[in-house]
Amino acid sequence: MSSLAYPPFMKYLAIDYGTKRVGIATSDDGGTMAFPLRVIPNSKKLVEDITEICRLERIGTIIMGKSHNFKNEPNPLMRDIIPFAEALKKKTGLPVLFMTEVFSSQEAARVTGENSGNDASAAALVLQSYLDRANISGTKSPGEAKL
Repeated sequence: MSSLAYPPFMKYLAIDYGTKRVGIATSDDGGTMAFPLRVIPNSKKLVEDITEICRLERIGTIIMGKSHNFKNEPNPLMRDIIPFAEALKKKTGLPVLFMTEVFSSQEAARVTGENSGNDASAAALVLQSYLDRANISGTKSPGEAKL
């Protein structure tokens, strides 16, 4: 297991997991604002790719969207997301938190005006939602599920 050192500040990385593409967003150093970073292919080296991004960006915590439908039922994609998140936690040594999200990709398309390639924007929406909740509650752990 590789362990990434925690920075003196808290910078976050969010993942919008998809079967073909994965959107990545990061926060500012203070953990108050989210920014789309990039979209990467969902390949066999996804865990390694994200681990490298975490190292380069000096990430302290990873946030993932907990994919649910409008009835608040887990989407089938969660069967892939859970083992991926566990592998990522093991490889990076970083905490992986889940933030409930519904239709973040559709909202990203509405905000950006694009119908495709908005995975990083969807990740930024999930991350900003997490950061807003964390900053309102005065803690960077607003009660979401932790792996």
